[in-house]
Amino acid sequence: MAQRRNIAQRRSLGFTLIELLVALGIMAVMAGLSWRGLDGMLRTQEQVATRADAGMALQAGLSQWGADLNALIELPGVPALDWDGRALRITRRNVVAPETGVLVVAWTRRNIDGAGQWLRWQSPPLLTRGELQSAWLRAAQWAQNPGDEERKLEVRVAALEQWSVFYFRGDAWSNPLSSDGGIAIPRGGPVAQPALTLPDGIRLVLTLPAESPLQGVITRDWMRATLAGGKS
Repeated sequence: MAQRRNIAQRRSLGFTLIELLVALGIMAVMAGLSWRGLDGMLRTQEQVATRADAGMALQAGLSQWGADLNALIELPGVPALDWDGRALRITRRNVVAPETGVLVVAWTRRNIDGAGQWLRWQSPPLLTRGELQSAWLRAAQWAQNPGDEERKLEVRVAALEQWSVFYFRGDAWSNPLSSDGGIAIPRGGPVAQPALTLPDGIRLVLTLPAESPLQGVITRDWMRATLAGGKS
């Protein structure tokens, strides 16, 4: 009877040291598992957010690319479109404030801080032919060797490994520089000349970096709205 009373008294005093150590070990294991699970969830959430941001930026760039081509305008003495293997230059309408003049925009790829970037450049509104010709040459200079002033007018669109542009002419896609449909500009700049035939469509091929949130190859076709029916 006395022995049972002693056992009951010891139990009422609390856990033994071994029981405490076992409990602490179980809690440590559970805490470690919980932290690993929480850390994995946070990493996944960050990756999803980064991928979503990259996707939105790329989609915005592709939408702007299409908007620039849709606003393309042909003016006397000034090229409307040119691909020189490095940049695509476009003379386009100013849909935001048409009364202030037209715009010259350019797209190119350039290495920045060791990584390829898809870039867009836009001139201020232009009213005279002289301003247009100057902006056209400035856009080419920006694509080849930009200065500080030219860089102020550029926007980084998305990470880009490489890109290609093709023209749709004669019911086929071809390299713009391999046919007589290319709009070549003399070294002295654009001069008054007969209107050159624009391509029926433009194909954009983007290769995204393997280490970026988005990978793979994206192809985007644009066709002139004046064509009867679509081609792809």
